[in-house]
Amino acid sequence: MKTILLMACLAGGGLFAEKDFLTTNEADQVRELQDPNDRMQLYSMFARQRLDQVSHLIKEDKPGRAGMVHDLLDEYTKIVDAIDTVADDALGRKLDISLGVKATVSAEKEFLPVLEKIRDGHPKDLSRYEFVLTQAIETTADSIESAGEDLGKRSAEVAERERREKKQLEGMMQPKDLEAKKAADAKQAVEKQRKKPTLRNKDDVDKDQK
Repeated sequence: MKTILLMACLAGGGLFAEKDFLTTNEADQVRELQDPNDRMQLYSMFARQRLDQVSHLIKEDKPGRAGMVHDLLDEYTKIVDAIDTVADDALGRKLDISLGVKATVSAEKEFLPVLEKIRDGHPKDLSRYEFVLTQAIETTADSIESAGEDLGKRSAEVAERERREKKQLEGMMQPKDLEAKKAADAKQAVEKQRKKPTLRNKDDVDKDQK
């Protein structure tokens, strides 16, 4: 269910989830890009910026450092998650993301040893951000592993995961709500046949229709 919600807000309509880890300017940049390959590379750039800031802070010893490192690592992890969300959404739409995958996995292979070096250096305030650092390392490693999969196989796994999550969600719905959802899904399926799959947000589509 978490995956469904993330995919809906990151690759589809609103960007409300991004407000937690992107600046307004960064969210605007993401919104302007239609191609998932471009979005993935842009997210990689944002992740690199966060990690560069963390590395700079680790070299300094000033008040409030631990809090800033913690927040930057948390943002970094969410950005890497966003890369995978965009990739999975694109695969679900049968879009080619080979360029985006190649670029992002190359970047993430650079990120991982930087994170591990911070951990292994045992900064004196490590306990303040050790949990988010561990998350950052694990998320990066998982993202690299996912990127190494055959895209056809990964696409099939995405479709199967969405099917299971959809079934689970429907199992928690009231009968009348389920009927309404099925009707909405049927309408959406008809609309998809008339439109080419896109990563554009709803506001952009509405503007074109006016």
